Amino acid sequence: MTDPTQDPRFLQDPYPAYAAMRSISPVTPLPGSGGRPGHLVTGYAEAREALGDARLSKDTAVFFAGQESRRRLHPAVAHTMLASDPPQHTRLRKLVTKAFTTGAVARLRPFIARVTDELLDQWPAGGTFDFVSGLAVPLPVIVICELLGVPEADRPEIQRWSARLFAAGEPGVIDTASHAMADYMTGLIATKGRNPGGSLLDRLIAARDGDDQLSEAELVSLAVLLLVAGHETTTNALGNALLALLQHPAALDRLRAEPDDVPAALDELLRFDSAVSTATFRFTKEAVTLGGTGIPAGVPVVVALGAANRDPARFPAPDQLDLDRNAAAHLAFGHGVHRCVGAPLAKAEMEIALRALLTRYAGIRLAIPADRLEWRHTRLVRGPASLPVLAQRTAEAG
Repeated sequence: MTDPTQDPRFLQDPYPAYAAMRSISPVTPLPGSGGRPGHLVTGYAEAREALGDARLSKDTAVFFAGQESRRRLHPAVAHTMLASDPPQHTRLRKLVTKAFTTGAVARLRPFIARVTDELLDQWPAGGTFDFVSGLAVPLPVIVICELLGVPEADRPEIQRWSARLFAAGEPGVIDTASHAMADYMTGLIATKGRNPGGSLLDRLIAARDGDDQLSEAELVSLAVLLLVAGHETTTNALGNALLALLQHPAALDRLRAEPDDVPAALDELLRFDSAVSTATFRFTKEAVTLGGTGIPAGVPVVVALGAANRDPARFPAPDQLDLDRNAAAHLAFGHGVHRCVGAPLAKAEMEIALRALLTRYAGIRLAIPADRLEWRHTRLVRGPASLPVLAQRTAEAG
């Protein structure tokens, strides 16, 4: 079967292709890279099952063992907590979970709100501005860097390296960025080891020297993962959410009139256009049957979170944005032991940013036709590369 995800139109709107595949089968065999076949999961029930099935491993080191590769991806990026199984994954995740609890995120909310206001203060009082570069990119970068203790002067470089890690079709760019990011974090960890502080990274360094026995490689890998995952997905989630609202004026007007409804609307916005289009790599440790399809051992399985969130068997009329829908069961953050540990932080950033935007600006609309928007050139995450909008400040905002 031809892989429809290779169609250039897929980046702009993958959902018709997902729907076509799902109508044939919720689990579709696809040709794999290097001749290795794989399976793409587009059904909701099957995606949820796959995400929670321990027979599907994420240990890429095992899968690729013995295979020659011309890639030069740094091990700290190639073998993160995401690319591990329990009990190693359980041990590493436990060390970072406390930083993203509801209480911990609540303590960050004043900082998030202050940064949001400072960024919005830099926007013109009227005219065109890019929501992605003006808010969706810098806000999550600043927040996760603040949490980890990355110096302010270094944050622009972090954002550039992170963006290059998602440069689909450019392995050389990705590999170079992985080394730059890992080398930077190795240096920062050494600096903090000599001059301890109170950041999350400092606490992870202390854990390395305590009972948890984090190795140097594990510490660098965790730091890189938290930096990248801590802002890339939120950036795309913000862009997707605002675009969805701009394309559904009634929903936009409703939230502008009732900004306190923004928190309740987040799940539907996340379901409607998932920031993570496909979950990270999995493969079968043994033969499994998924959605009536038999999958042999040692086969890659790609779970399309965006497709699952548009499955009409779980979400009726899935291509409609319905703010009254109960969408709490969406899979935008994954499911099971690998569910995004930073989900509470991401939702807090989305809520604060969207509420501030809707409060400050009236009559927001796209500055260019939606079909002219440029999308990120990667099939892992999904989001507009830029989102030019026209808006006028409300009288209250000055």
